[in-house]
Amino acid sequence: MRLAAAPPDLRSRVLDAADRLLARYGYRKMTVDDIAGEAGIGKGSVYLAFASKEDVALSCIDRMVDGLLDELRAIAAGPGPHLDRLRRMLVRRVMGRVDYARTHATSMDAMLAAVRPAFLLRRERHFAAEARAFAALLATARRAGAARALDARPAAAALVTATNALLPYSLSVEELGRRAEIERRARAVAELLVEGIAPSTRSRKSTLSHRTPSRRIP
Repeated sequence: MRLAAAPPDLRSRVLDAADRLLARYGYRKMTVDDIAGEAGIGKGSVYLAFASKEDVALSCIDRMVDGLLDELRAIAAGPGPHLDRLRRMLVRRVMGRVDYARTHATSMDAMLAAVRPAFLLRRERHFAAEARAFAALLATARRAGAARALDARPAAAALVTATNALLPYSLSVEELGRRAEIERRARAVAELLVEGIAPSTRSRKSTLSHRTPSRRIP
């Protein structure tokens, strides 16, 4: 645990340095001394902000996910049809992680193995936060008649689960190198998932008939 509250700029400086070192050397070779040197600060300043090397690595992942969540919420609140936004969110939750992992591809497995118990706990929190972002959009889409009458929270959790197979910890280093293929698969999965959420043709016709006055044939 942190012994004191560290200034945000110090935390960012340490995390920036750690991200560069993870890409350059990998988790196992990276030391707190290395992080301090890369950040241009004393070793004690690293410990002011983080309890250990493991804490630094996990916080790098947390920061990446926080940024990704901001992107997902921005897409959800942005323009365009509800289900188009949902597609973009599904693809982005995959590709945001893939792009981050690709810069750490040679060290990702070692890092996740070293911090696995703590990472699994944090991962559940990450997934729950993402599911809430999806649920908010699904609820809005349902009210607008753009989605089936479904319970938004379990549906959102299912969307997260369904796309987890494409996340970096489920892929090999070789697979991570094929970004275009991963994106193609992510788009295909997103399309199938959204198709299952879209209202049926009958429902769309029924809604349209209620909203559009019928014209008499002379």
